[in-house]
Amino acid sequence: MRKLDPVTLAVLNGRLVQIADEMDATLYRSAFNPIIAEAHDACHGLYHAETGATLVQGTSGLPIFVGAMAFAVKAVIDKVTAQGGLEEGDTYLFNDPYDGGTHLNDFRLVRPVMRDGKVFAWLASVGHWLDVGGNVPGNFNAKATESFQEGFRIPPVKLISAGVFRQDIADILAANSRVPQSNWGDLNGQLNALKLGEQRVHVLLDEYGDETVTVALTALSDRAEALMRANVASLPDGTYSYDDFLDNDGVTDEPLRIALDLTIKGDRMTLDFSRSAPPCRGPLNIARSTAVACCYVALKHLFTDVPANAGCLAPIEFVIPDTTLLGVKAPKPVGGYTETILRVIDTVFGAFAKAAPERANGSPYATINALSLAGWRQHGARWVMFCFFGGGLGGNPEGDGLNHGNNPISTATIPPAEILESLYPIMFTQWALRPDSAGPGRHRGGLGAVYEIEALNEGDTDVFLLGERGKFAPFGVNGGGQAALNRFFYQTDNSEKSPELVSKITDVRIKQGQRVRLETPGGGGFGDPMTREASRVARDVALGYVSREVAREKYGVALTGNGAVDEAGTQALRKGAKP
Repeated sequence: MRKLDPVTLAVLNGRLVQIADEMDATLYRSAFNPIIAEAHDACHGLYHAETGATLVQGTSGLPIFVGAMAFAVKAVIDKVTAQGGLEEGDTYLFNDPYDGGTHLNDFRLVRPVMRDGKVFAWLASVGHWLDVGGNVPGNFNAKATESFQEGFRIPPVKLISAGVFRQDIADILAANSRVPQSNWGDLNGQLNALKLGEQRVHVLLDEYGDETVTVALTALSDRAEALMRANVASLPDGTYSYDDFLDNDGVTDEPLRIALDLTIKGDRMTLDFSRSAPPCRGPLNIARSTAVACCYVALKHLFTDVPANAGCLAPIEFVIPDTTLLGVKAPKPVGGYTETILRVIDTVFGAFAKAAPERANGSPYATINALSLAGWRQHGARWVMFCFFGGGLGGNPEGDGLNHGNNPISTATIPPAEILESLYPIMFTQWALRPDSAGPGRHRGGLGAVYEIEALNEGDTDVFLLGERGKFAPFGVNGGGQAALNRFFYQTDNSEKSPELVSKITDVRIKQGQRVRLETPGGGGFGDPMTREASRVARDVALGYVSREVAREKYGVALTGNGAVDEAGTQALRKGAKP
């Protein structure tokens, strides 16, 4: 196969990425659901004609989807191979979380790009639909014990056959949702994104030729593999282990171990999760494809120079037994997958910190806190609000963690309060940084947040939460401290209560005027907090990030009455803290 000159390769790479970015933008601008339109909980990409491997991804789509979509496209390829009959314009739809999916809300649409009657590549779109049936509005059912309690499951089916839209499929989708109009808008947004992507790919192929673009795609994949091998080879050989825990599975109040043994041997890496907990009763299980995808996300964070395509996984071996909660099959519940993949990512970060401590990050807050509020409007219409929330990111070798950021699985943004208040009968009474939530360190973690929401609906409002980090705090590295734990409160007629399972709750109702409050964790710290510059600690106190008590106890910094550093007092505190 011929080689391309660097300039042509760079131009083609930019054009290909731009196609995926345009697809992202098309969906964001046309979706009805704010989790897609505002939070960008979606992704688009181009995939290999025969293997389904990731070729190109958009720069604003969710990274976790990019890793999982290769398995989803392969599921469609396998179905086409078994049944035959693929035609131009065919579009497959499905949400099966065990066959290249994540959870039931994430709907995938896959379409071939045909050239002279053959598949050149596949285009795929995935977006989070607001509600897909099940026991709980919004589908984050913290006490589900089988997938049937989480929503309806669709295997790969032809939504469009030879260019003809199948209304019967759309009718089935609409009949099984509390908010069919929202899903209809999202579906059409995804179809428009695929149509645009298909047009753009044909224009590119007509301009440069099919062979030239194929050579470019192969070269980009080879480059990703070479860079990943070089990054792995730069680490010392050995096995590095790290264990972390989930609070519980939402059904039984017992911790779940996520355990990783990361082995480096030359330019190859093995990620072995064999020591992890067995499948659980509640919805904290994930399928193998999802586990591989979140490892991809973790590695992309660690090796930022590696392009995001299938080549980066070539030197990586995954050991994910189906005897663990990371490799389950139907009908095990998987609706809380976001919490589990965040803990998997944390174990990769934790093991990497042992292999290369100078490049390590403290743990991010590592829970999306999936909060759903739902009720009935006066005129009888159903409303369902789902939202995820921010927290602090970990301290790192370069500086402090980001305050009120989003999790490493995501480039998504938290929907603005104004948008949520305009769509649903709720009002935010607090949206603020959470003092003393960051893990102390030479570079402290970022701060978590406090969100308080008041119900305005005249009828009752149902409350559901599926979160984590209520018992096991985000960890620090290289002597950095843990961040604060996750906390949730809801008002009743007589008092304020917290969930028995700390971070998960169902079957709670609040009345008009009553509130729920979420206090999210910060990020773990990096380095010994006693080595943080005293002036920076004083600034944190002045900004309200850190209390005087924490400044004194964790950082060994004494302050005067006006907030200036008490040099003598600080020296004495830090001298007394030394072993």
